[in-house]
Amino acid sequence: MRVHLCVVGRLRAGPEKTLIDDYLTRFDRSGRALGLGPARVVEVEDKKNAGMAAEAALLRKALPKGAVICTLDERGKVISSPDFAQKMAGWRDTCRQDLALIIGGADGIDPSLRAEADFSISFGKMVWPHMLVRVMLAEQIYRAATILGGSPYHRV
Repeated sequence: MRVHLCVVGRLRAGPEKTLIDDYLTRFDRSGRALGLGPARVVEVEDKKNAGMAAEAALLRKALPKGAVICTLDERGKVISSPDFAQKMAGWRDTCRQDLALIIGGADGIDPSLRAEADFSISFGKMVWPHMLVRVMLAEQIYRAATILGGSPYHRV
């Protein structure tokens, strides 16, 4: 199952990009044997600053046809890392070929796009900078693969 991080905004070179690239490279290596990956980041940018509806339109164009749509949203469900790993395994095991994980812009994800999601995850009640959420999500994707693969990376 291919994994697509569909995100609003461009991330320039820097520590966040370095971390994301590292975690996604690790995921690609550990997930391959598990039927997970590769992972890629698809960035969209609303250059006209037309708001969430315009961002949603750009994100929809970035979504692979038939993908499982999972949003990262403060209204989403707070789940554990093992539960996230099981979610990914479940989608993979039902022969879904693509998983699109959506991170909105500064104002969040348009309600119409949120309504189309198969699942929504929250990283807690705190609000996180969307660039940092990318890093956190990339790490959780890698962690999910290590959990499913039985690696000691995730310790309880």
